[in-house]
Amino acid sequence: MNRRMPPAKRLGPGALTLILLLMLALIAPVWAGEPRELDWPALIPEGAPIIEPQMAPLHDLSQLSDALSAESAPAALQPAPNAPVVQALDGQMIKLPGYIVPLEVSEEGRTTEFLLVPYYGACIHVPPPPANQIVHIVSEMGVRVEDLYQPYWIEGTLKVAHSSSELAESGYQMEAEKIYAYELK
Repeated sequence: MNRRMPPAKRLGPGALTLILLLMLALIAPVWAGEPRELDWPALIPEGAPIIEPQMAPLHDLSQLSDALSAESAPAALQPAPNAPVVQALDGQMIKLPGYIVPLEVSEEGRTTEFLLVPYYGACIHVPPPPANQIVHIVSEMGVRVEDLYQPYWIEGTLKVAHSSSELAESGYQMEAEKIYAYELK
């Protein structure tokens, strides 16, 4: 006995659109799980002036006996504490490499609040980068920073929000979900 199946009905454009939207809704969480890898220039709006860092440290290691008086010197002034930010980055899950400048350290010796900066040495006696080149990071888990020369990858949801610390103004904030050493390949 040979039964014939009825011919398939053709779907209209509205039904096809609905099916595509449902498929995207199912796939989107997979895409959302991977952070967008950024570099530091991506935090500067197109057409905004690029302010080169002043890399010459004010520390004079030849005069270690004056180290305590050097530490009591006033903080270096930050160029462009109100530098423009990229509004489109607000709420995006990102991955950004940089150097940690500790602000808070837990009793266990883990850095739980810090500034992420693009170059080593952006500390109180070296002018910090512009605000659009600093991300203020809070991390519940923290990270044990053994070596300030070690760069790290930080992953989390970026917020376009100004914050202020005793070291610098920042144009971005993030609650870190992952922190791990940056390794050259």
